[in-house]
Amino acid sequence: MTVVERVRVHPGTLAGTVRVPGDKSLSHRALMLGALVGERVEVTGLAPSGDVAATAGALRTMGATVELALDAAGGLSGHVRGPLREPDDVLDCGNSGTSLRLLAGIAAGLDGVSVLTGDASLRRRPVDRIRRPLEAMGARIDARAGATVPPLVVRGGALRGIRYDSPVASAQVKSCVLLAGLAADGPTTVASPLRSRDHTERMLEHLGLPVASVTTEDGREEVTVTPGPLRAAPLAVTGDPSSGAFWMVAGALGDDAVSVTDLNANPTRFGVVATLLELGADVTLTQRGPRTGEPVADVRVAASELAGGVLAGVGVVDALDELPILALAGARSRDGLEVRDAAELRVKESDRIASLAAAFRALGMAFEERDDGYLVPGGQRPGPGTVDAAGDHRIAMTAAIAATVATGPVEITGFGAVSSSYPSFLDDLAALGGRVEVLASRT
Repeated sequence: MTVVERVRVHPGTLAGTVRVPGDKSLSHRALMLGALVGERVEVTGLAPSGDVAATAGALRTMGATVELALDAAGGLSGHVRGPLREPDDVLDCGNSGTSLRLLAGIAAGLDGVSVLTGDASLRRRPVDRIRRPLEAMGARIDARAGATVPPLVVRGGALRGIRYDSPVASAQVKSCVLLAGLAADGPTTVASPLRSRDHTERMLEHLGLPVASVTTEDGREEVTVTPGPLRAAPLAVTGDPSSGAFWMVAGALGDDAVSVTDLNANPTRFGVVATLLELGADVTLTQRGPRTGEPVADVRVAASELAGGVLAGVGVVDALDELPILALAGARSRDGLEVRDAAELRVKESDRIASLAAAFRALGMAFEERDDGYLVPGGQRPGPGTVDAAGDHRIAMTAAIAATVATGPVEITGFGAVSSSYPSFLDDLAALGGRVEVLASRT
């Protein structure tokens, strides 16, 4: 496969209709939970990305059969079948934090030793937040740099159900513990300070295992899983709203409209839509029938006069992955955008606050870093320049959309990171009218 490493994107309005790849969060979970069923499980529409390939490869190393091929819509379809066992090699999670954290929960429930690692970026991402609850359940965990970063060694088996009070509202932490809880000797409860993505809970219920979920008056979430058998059922994955977010913002900032079809419309993932509406964007939603327990919708965003605002609390949790592209919407708004409660951005594929600040400044825009977020003044327009994606796919794609509303062309280095999540991004950009020059690539 050819990977584009450096591009130049020219200004110009984007318009039309696009269907983005399958939701990565659902794709990971479809493969993992499908492998835990013990029977053949059909999967359709998975994201054809490096991250999902990493999960598939790791599951094969753990003994699963995973057969996938490109379908007519450009997604991956096929089947997965367990059971899982102690892996016979290291589990390479590539650049995928979701793969490493969720697979660690599954590995904790297996008798034996599992070693999980990834690329240089992943080996800098913290694992202590999953180490603590897994150790409380009875797994033995070790990792590099004082048990804080990968490689991660998990010695699993004989887990006990616990109540874990998570200090952060993280769907990855919650899912890791719930997946370990499937192999525990009793119920496992995860309590979080705020509600987070509930894809794991929905898919478990789709596979026949009830999950108890309560949100208290003060916004805290408590989710409990009790071990039990999973039944085989088809797992269909719809479009990734985090990928669709780039085109939604492009529609709002351009002179026409962009429609994104067949998107996962889970409320815990649609924070980008809620934020654009609060900023004053012209958004039209068309609801479609649910699939695999998840709501589905088409989204059309037309040229808009954005006002600006403040994003904090559960709104940040629901739009965490979209905060880089929303920063561009804030810069083009009247009053700007302030984001609080987003310290989690510091431990993504890059320090996304610092990387975003560098990207904006490279294009001549003001950007104020905060410990837990940022402030972007309004009324700004990107200028020409060169952006280093810093190994982060969302920084690269944000810079590409910025180029379409800039005063001159924008070069982006490190664009190869996009292949891990959205390998057809440049094709979709061109289909919507974008003008792109490929300056360097590798095979």
